Amino acid sequence: MTGNPPSAAPTVIRLARYTHTEQSEILGDGADPFGVAETGLTWLPKEEHFGIRRDGRLVAHAGLLRVPVSVGGEESPAMGVGGVAVAPDLRGHGLARLVVTAAVEYARTQGPRYGLLFCRPPLVALYQRLGWRPLHEDVQVEQPAGPVIMPLRTMWTPLREGVEHPAEPLRLLSLPM
Repeated sequence: MTGNPPSAAPTVIRLARYTHTEQSEILGDGADPFGVAETGLTWLPKEEHFGIRRDGRLVAHAGLLRVPVSVGGEESPAMGVGGVAVAPDLRGHGLARLVVTAAVEYARTQGPRYGLLFCRPPLVALYQRLGWRPLHEDVQVEQPAGPVIMPLRTMWTPLREGVEHPAEPLRLLSLPM
């Protein structure tokens, strides 16, 4: 754990928007705040945003976006989680759990069967503790020049009771989120 624990219990709020300025409040102005620039991927902006403010500053965020997927050739929607960020000085205090849980709870009300996210390998254990499961098969995603194999780890979570691991190959029919 790093940093000092928040003095009051943090509360997740829905954000009307999430700008580059707000992202910088959380992660600073580095050139590659999520550590994924080397993938060369183009990403979609999220449509729904969940955040935590502390002393007027945004300190955590998770974004959500409905995306089209194909599972074994059958097209359906999924809810993509992305843009998960926690201020470095507040990591280890459960803020990621709070914003990701809020995003997933909202996603459960939207109808799709699956939630998806892509993460760097060091974050797999964190998302597993939050109930996400790795997909061990390659996942294709769209890019401006055509489909590519996602170089990051793909993780999924059921959004409805009784939903099982995608048994067939999964393909994201859009840019990743």
